[in-house]
Amino acid sequence: MFNEKKVSPPSYKEAALSNRDDHDQKESLCKKSNGVHESEETVQSDTSEVERGNWSRKSEYILSMIGYAVGLGNVWRFPYLAFENGGGAFLVPYCLMLIIAGLPIFFLESALGQFSSQGPIGAFNGIPIFKGLGFAMVVVSVYVCVYYNVVVTYVLYYLFHSFTTGELPWASCNNTWNTDDCLDINALRNATDEERACLLSNATKRISPSEEYWKREVLAITEGIDDIGSIRWELCCFLLLAWTVMFVCLIKGVKSSGKAVYFTATFPYVVLTILLVRGLSLDGAAKGITFFFKPRWEKLKEAKVWKDAATQIFYSLSASWGGLITLSSYNKFKNNCLRDSVIVVLVNSMSSIFAGCAIFAVIGYMAHMLNVDVAKVAADGPGLAFVVYPEALSQMPAAPVWSVLFFCMLYSLGLSTMFATLETVTTSISDAFPSYLRQRKAQMTLVVCIVCFLLGLPLVTNGGFYYLSLIDNYAASYTLMICAVTEMLALCYAYGLDRFCGDIRMMINQTPNLFWKWCWRLVSPLILSAIFLYSLFDYKGMTLEDFKYPDWANGLGWLMVMSSCMCIPIVAAYEVSKREGSIWQRVLKACKPDQQWGPYLEENRTGIYSEKLIGHERLEVIS
Repeated sequence: MFNEKKVSPPSYKEAALSNRDDHDQKESLCKKSNGVHESEETVQSDTSEVERGNWSRKSEYILSMIGYAVGLGNVWRFPYLAFENGGGAFLVPYCLMLIIAGLPIFFLESALGQFSSQGPIGAFNGIPIFKGLGFAMVVVSVYVCVYYNVVVTYVLYYLFHSFTTGELPWASCNNTWNTDDCLDINALRNATDEERACLLSNATKRISPSEEYWKREVLAITEGIDDIGSIRWELCCFLLLAWTVMFVCLIKGVKSSGKAVYFTATFPYVVLTILLVRGLSLDGAAKGITFFFKPRWEKLKEAKVWKDAATQIFYSLSASWGGLITLSSYNKFKNNCLRDSVIVVLVNSMSSIFAGCAIFAVIGYMAHMLNVDVAKVAADGPGLAFVVYPEALSQMPAAPVWSVLFFCMLYSLGLSTMFATLETVTTSISDAFPSYLRQRKAQMTLVVCIVCFLLGLPLVTNGGFYYLSLIDNYAASYTLMICAVTEMLALCYAYGLDRFCGDIRMMINQTPNLFWKWCWRLVSPLILSAIFLYSLFDYKGMTLEDFKYPDWANGLGWLMVMSSCMCIPIVAAYEVSKREGSIWQRVLKACKPDQQWGPYLEENRTGIYSEKLIGHERLEVIS
């Protein structure tokens, strides 16, 4: 009659948007009445968003990841595993495990950290019931910080004593710490055939001057873990120096460590190249490298070979320590984390093989000098870094120069790994209290360094090496596999694999293909679970050379494992208790993302993450 147009009631979305506009207008008037302009508020908001920081350059991130992944284990662990498990044949299971186990978990953690822009604890806000994973990773990182920097302390000790114009202190048996059982290479070299046969009746039981220097002078080690002895004050001073350097390098977080990695991540490759070239010029080098690469295909029939390959890949990539999540959290949101993951993982593996060539060239020279088989000289872990290799270097012309280079390389490797590990701890703490601690990053880093230094003091006592080995064997092994398996299953089945793949697509404009999905969903968890079960089945209690750890010490080791693993169920129970409803309803609610979950910066919160808070109501704007 009056040509009225019928108006349909507004939809929920339209009404919500209208309410939002009214709310924004009122808020704007309120701000103006208080003398605050919208432009000023916008600047303040933007500042609060970016205050967490990012890498200054892409190269800083790549080098930091390489430095974190390529550590001491690549030099003193992989070469020994390779020759022990079939030489060149070991590369077959190694490369296979790299593809189906190592790379998937590396990419997963890198993507998770980059998407959330949070440390390990905040990165699991998408599945609150599994936030304990982040706490477990931080606890492991604390353990690693404490004992790993003591290993760096040993390196500094050797480095300092390498600066000499004369003979290296571990080159001969003419020192106060040597015993009558000491036998150096020069005595064998100058002896007649009959005297050599008498002196070297059993080369495997020969006590070298470098071994006595390591045990009697550096460690001054006691007979067992029951006798802790007193603090080795010279080691204590080097430990203080190690933590001082760490504090200086991390005083501004990734802004300062990102500059340091230009040296610490590249210098080891320069030294390895120099050592390889020098090693190839020595007698017996070809024998050592041939021994390293010669395939023994029958070894592939042994389950232990495949277990060692998967274990080496997993640990060398430093997965489930929280460091991968932490370093990636400082990336730009649109960074191609898939490409970066492939680059870092390949560099890590090639570095292990390259280091093996440099190590076995010198070990071959050592075997030639002793006139024994390479297998009788080869060693792994501290035995390689602080006994076998230093003795070989001491026999070269200009020995102090080569020793300085070698221990500078080890120091750079250790420093790069420590950067990311300590940053994991400090980032997790600052993310928990951002308004207070992010503006006091230097003070917080100082406190963490002091606490870790004090916790490391028992490890620089006479019996400290027994405890260091205990922490390394328990705290930094079993927990990591448990965290990795739980992490993949949580993201695939609690958070949702399709949703996680959608998150990755937001960043790199590419959805992970079936290979990644099946590895995350099934293949990688099965492999890591098999390794874990095999390790438990093969468990026999810990030993260190001829010393067998007592039951109470092994029990202490398992307590360290539980101290981190128990974070997962404890935090899960807490998150469930905060919800309302029946037990099952609470569990389901605890599996849903927090309100703040999503990209850190508002400009990246698109699609299902375009969320605003209106008063006390939550509105999802579907775009």
